[in-house]
Amino acid sequence: MSFPLGNRRRVSATLPFSFLVALSFAVAAIAGGSKSPYCNNPVQLAMVKIWVDGDEGEYLAGLTASFGATLPEEKNKVPKLPAVFSNPLNGCSSSSSKLSGSTALSVRGDCDFVTKAKVAQSGGAQALLVINDKEEIEQIDCSGDVSPNISIPVVMVPKSVRDELTKTMANKRVELLLYAPTRPIVDISVVFLWAMSVGTVFTASLWQEFGISEQTEKRLNESSSKESSDAGTDSDNDQETIDISVKGAILFVILASVFLLLLFFFMSSWFLLVLTVLFCIGGVQGMHNIIITPVTRKCRNCPQKTVRLPVIGEVSILSLGVFLLCVIFAVAWAVHRRASYSWVGQNILGICMMINVLQLARLPNIKVAMVLLCLAFFYDIFWVFISPLIFQQSVMIAVAKGKNTGGESIPMLLRVPRLIDPWGGYNMIGFGDILFPGLLITFTYRFDRESKKSMGKGYFVWLMVGYGFGWCGL
Repeated sequence: MSFPLGNRRRVSATLPFSFLVALSFAVAAIAGGSKSPYCNNPVQLAMVKIWVDGDEGEYLAGLTASFGATLPEEKNKVPKLPAVFSNPLNGCSSSSSKLSGSTALSVRGDCDFVTKAKVAQSGGAQALLVINDKEEIEQIDCSGDVSPNISIPVVMVPKSVRDELTKTMANKRVELLLYAPTRPIVDISVVFLWAMSVGTVFTASLWQEFGISEQTEKRLNESSSKESSDAGTDSDNDQETIDISVKGAILFVILASVFLLLLFFFMSSWFLLVLTVLFCIGGVQGMHNIIITPVTRKCRNCPQKTVRLPVIGEVSILSLGVFLLCVIFAVAWAVHRRASYSWVGQNILGICMMINVLQLARLPNIKVAMVLLCLAFFYDIFWVFISPLIFQQSVMIAVAKGKNTGGESIPMLLRVPRLIDPWGGYNMIGFGDILFPGLLITFTYRFDRESKKSMGKGYFVWLMVGYGFGWCGL
């Protein structure tokens, strides 16, 4: 039976949570001179497993207090305990509810945390869950009590827990198990993300060798000698490629910032649906090109049957059949995008779309590359780390986590489930982390090819190695 509180996406994005824990430690270190030895417990990221009428459900995340008992790392070392709300709910005075042998739940406010813990402990509770008055989780301190003498674990959980537990406990028996599993330093899933990122850029760079048709290759070779520093769309390419100009790079970053703000302020279920439709259109186009172009290149001398369609005109039956299969694949993914296995289809569509984008958009020279990548660098820094000073939270992280969409993230991500992490969730990479470096790497490959540089003496190999090692550093 699934319990609604267990939101894996909420705990999978650990950057804000880790930052909170680090900030809490920093504050504690500054005030360390006046700290009591009883209030220096290490802060733990607590996992609260939930059982409803004996059926194991999902889990929620919490943060332990700087006092009280520490949580074990293994769940088989602690028992399941029935959940009981304190009465009064603030937990500031003796409870009329029987707390003996249970996990007491109280809401934040009206008295300090130590008082709540003492009341729960005196009532026989084996643990205390303090429900915060907001979704963020904060560190629980001693609040000036020099000797709290608390022997039960105290954990803070988000505000949403109260309504969900109240609804569930009205007619069902709820049991909780608290422990603090350690996270692995590196999860196996990052290896798959690394392979997909590097493989996408590598494939897009070498696509001219095996993926494009001969006519397109001739046009690209003819146009490559006519590159200029501020070239816009190259007319000789016959709309096969678009060369990015300096003005285009600046305009792109401005429009990307505006679009990010629109997502931040107006993100909703219907907005996410629009993004999903656009993602499917881009994925279908990319998948169709990746499948049909090499096939037509290899079978260019084979007879091809065509069919005339209204509006579109004459198309080959092979191309039409591949297109329909791609549409079916994208629709099937969109319908089942919330399923546990949907990440496979999302990654396939995303990789196909990015390879296609790296074939359509090109950097004409290193000048434009420098402008675009520098702007992209400051774009990331501002919207991830500086935006919280203006908007009270990181705009980039809020959008990636699916703000106001019930936890469903935007589809413009490569994601792989964490395989050995007890917290579950997903490791994710945004498309921008692949497309921006990919534009530079594909440019160096074209430059080496035009200059007839060998693999060892050119730029492409070294940039690919640097890109791969750069991901290892993250």
